[in-house]
Amino acid sequence: MVKNIFVMALDEFNREMLERLQGADEMRFHSLLDMETAVDTRYYDIPLLLDRARLQLREFPGSIDAIVGFWDFPTSTMQPILRREFGLRGPSLESVLRCEHKYWFRVNEAQFAPEQTPAYAAVDPFDERYPEHVPLDYPFWIKPVRSHSSQLGFYIGDYASFADALGEIRQDIHFLARPFNELLAYAEIPDAIKAVDGWHCIAEEIISAGRQCTLEGYILNGEVVIYGTVDSMREGIYGSSFSRYQYPSDLPEGVKADMCEMASDFIRQIEFDNSPFNIEFYYEPASGQVWMLEVNARCSKSHSLLFEMVDGTSNKQAMVDVALGRKPVFPEGGGDFSVAAKFMLREHDDAFVRRVPTDEEIAAIEADMPGCRIQIVAVEGRRLAQLLHQDSYSYETALLFIGGDSVEEVEDKSRRVKARLHFELER
Repeated sequence: MVKNIFVMALDEFNREMLERLQGADEMRFHSLLDMETAVDTRYYDIPLLLDRARLQLREFPGSIDAIVGFWDFPTSTMQPILRREFGLRGPSLESVLRCEHKYWFRVNEAQFAPEQTPAYAAVDPFDERYPEHVPLDYPFWIKPVRSHSSQLGFYIGDYASFADALGEIRQDIHFLARPFNELLAYAEIPDAIKAVDGWHCIAEEIISAGRQCTLEGYILNGEVVIYGTVDSMREGIYGSSFSRYQYPSDLPEGVKADMCEMASDFIRQIEFDNSPFNIEFYYEPASGQVWMLEVNARCSKSHSLLFEMVDGTSNKQAMVDVALGRKPVFPEGGGDFSVAAKFMLREHDDAFVRRVPTDEEIAAIEADMPGCRIQIVAVEGRRLAQLLHQDSYSYETALLFIGGDSVEEVEDKSRRVKARLHFELER
């Protein structure tokens, strides 16, 4: 029997991957909402989006078997609301918020594993005590309690940088705070957490001195499975901008095993169930210290093609199968490559985009370079600062997904691709 799976804001790039999953011939994928209003915007009308999704589902003539998604805010928080209303499998809204609400996440982590929890504090950016009052010792990181892609995340090294960051946060936090508070209204939240709503930030001790990685896994009926670890490389003045994701990780097996145990215990502790997830960690080789950075209540779309290149199917296999209540089916043969990486090409200063590579140029590069997919992020005729979903210190211009038989081959391919990508940026 064909299963109807509704995917939040499904685009063509990700639809192609879904159609290549094991068992995809017995599934039909339907986009629930669209990219323009649910993802690629700075104005999220949550009541309207939920009502549009409800209407689409109610008017669908067939069975509704699952609602899934791989985007971050706000669709990741809308999914449990819609699943609950339509009687579908998935984690509770409260357990999702224990991951997504950065302050609530730290409170739970501190109870579960205080030794791996950095110092943190809730900050009301509109409180007139700031910046004279300092919530933590310098330096620290500050960001909204609900954000993504490091938006409005700032390195605070002194009074001046704190004052500057507060100015930007006060000006822009509304596009995250209002929709997040509208979603919080659907949940049962402890009073101590309720007081730290979407208009708040979290200040955190800086823990980014070591290596960063992400564990991908799922939990099905209480059973946790970790199926991959991806290394994350960073760049920029504060090392806060991702430059590459690489799979599989070359971290020591013992370290990965410790992280898997921590992840499994934490996921169960917060009563999160029947969903994929990914958990970001830092590891300091000199001391052996492991820090849990954050938990995302979804699979990572950034890693999907990497898993497909190496393992033969993407992490969306777990997303779909778990939503249908069955153990994920992974292919036995694996993928075409031993290593795969996603490269984020970045500029660290604003510029006007005079030209981006054409579709024909991209197709020619991909045809010449097996195991290469290119996505252009910069928009011709616009400034880089106008791009959506960028971190506070850089701008993505393009994404490269590259597979190879070794790290050296992947890096060589990336250099050759970069040399052929013709951008024209005017400073």
